[in-house]
Amino acid sequence: MAAKNAKQLGPVETLHAIEEKFEMFQILNEEGEIVNKDAEVNLSDDELVELMRRMVYTRILDQRSISLNRQGRLGFYAPTAGQEASQLASHFALEKEDFILPGYRDVPQMIWHGLPLSQAFLFSRGHFMGNQIPEDVKVIPPQIIIGAQFVQAAGVALGMQKRGKKSVAVTYTGDGGSSQGDFYEGINFAGAFRSPAIFIVQNNQFAISTPRELQTAAKTIAQKGIAAGIPSILVDGMDPLAVYVATRDARERAVNGEGPTLIEALCYRYGPHTMAGDDPTRYRTSETDSEWEKKDPIVRFRMYLEAKKLWNEEKENEVIEQAKEEIKAAIKTADAAPKQKVTDLMEFMYGDEMPFNLKEQYEIYKEKESK
Repeated sequence: MAAKNAKQLGPVETLHAIEEKFEMFQILNEEGEIVNKDAEVNLSDDELVELMRRMVYTRILDQRSISLNRQGRLGFYAPTAGQEASQLASHFALEKEDFILPGYRDVPQMIWHGLPLSQAFLFSRGHFMGNQIPEDVKVIPPQIIIGAQFVQAAGVALGMQKRGKKSVAVTYTGDGGSSQGDFYEGINFAGAFRSPAIFIVQNNQFAISTPRELQTAAKTIAQKGIAAGIPSILVDGMDPLAVYVATRDARERAVNGEGPTLIEALCYRYGPHTMAGDDPTRYRTSETDSEWEKKDPIVRFRMYLEAKKLWNEEKENEVIEQAKEEIKAAIKTADAAPKQKVTDLMEFMYGDEMPFNLKEQYEIYKEKESK
């Protein structure tokens, strides 16, 4: 009887039918050719060049940040190479008043949203000034707790909704973050209230060393949004045009009162999970690396723009030199920041209501710091 009912209800068939709906949305293939002529990109030549400029600049920033980390001049750092399209093309679809709730790998979006580069370096060093976000920059410090930003984004989006704002809350996490309870709570809450949120999962294939296929039985992460009743899409996360269009359309729906969207951007991180000792050669093969290198978002976008006579080696070199100079200046500014003290931490944490058991320690450190 149970077998008969199962056949009538068709739960397996229903699952497969949903999974088959999630074909990857792509506009630009690996050779930089338009393969989806029906997609309306609507970016001017100047905007295409600007997006490329940001991607190249950010790749240089990543390379320099890795070098600075190895020199001991930066602290915590999560490499971004390979994810420029998922990060910067999605950000390119946003407006200044949109609020970004980043994960720890999403510092580039914060910088292009207005965070001074020197403060991004101070954040990496754990300096309190790195978290003193300028009032006109709509971001919060990167979330270190995996997936927690999804719940926060749902709350920020609801606040915007209540205030009648024509803006959205955008948050990012990796494929590992989609395995957290906060992921489901966030998309479910925003879906229930039809709040203006965009949830972006950068599926870079590995949660540190755990491959995506060991995290979930779901064929895609995008399909998980269906359970929350929100529009969801699987996008080629190495394709800047596809990521831009998916985010732009999600934003348009959100500000028009149509609720949140879940975007799964299929991408790859070329470097380690973070610079804190992770060795990707222990869990990734050189064949896998080579396969994804052929999909490099900067390479394919470069070929596309060169074919349109919008980009060349000279322009790229100018961006590279500009990035190096600005990074050098930002590090110098960060180096000039006042040295962080233990008493600073205690004051920020407790203010005038410091627990009695810490007051004595506070006085001890204050005396040491005065010498």
